[in-house]
Amino acid sequence: MIRDVKKIPLKEIVNRSGNIIKYVDKKNYYFKKFGEVYFSEIKKGYTKGWNLHKKCQCLITIPHGSVEFTLMNYNRKKKKKFYISRKKPEILLIPPMTWFKFRSISKFSILANLINLKHDSKETLKMIIK
Repeated sequence: MIRDVKKIPLKEIVNRSGNIIKYVDKKNYYFKKFGEVYFSEIKKGYTKGWNLHKKCQCLITIPHGSVEFTLMNYNRKKKKKFYISRKKPEILLIPPMTWFKFRSISKFSILANLINLKHDSKETLKMIIK
């Protein structure tokens, strides 16, 4: 089983000049602390991952496009797919010790990831699958 992965709906505030999507608040139960935020662009037909954070929790949302995530438990025995898109704003909470990869299912997507620790290459594992 892939444990503690959650999809969390985001609040969208309708505004005639452009909607506002509330991503995270320090009072949210799933927010631990701020480490850093990064954005990853993904072109259709490309996959990024497999990555595993030993200590970091990832709070991922998609501000543009649609993305398919494949998650796998640490021992690589269980897989599950999740879909996140701008059309239905959500956070995908990925706990430490969970493998994940992602690919754009629209022409172009942008992923935003808030992690609770500053990135450290020693903290991240990468798996090469041919």
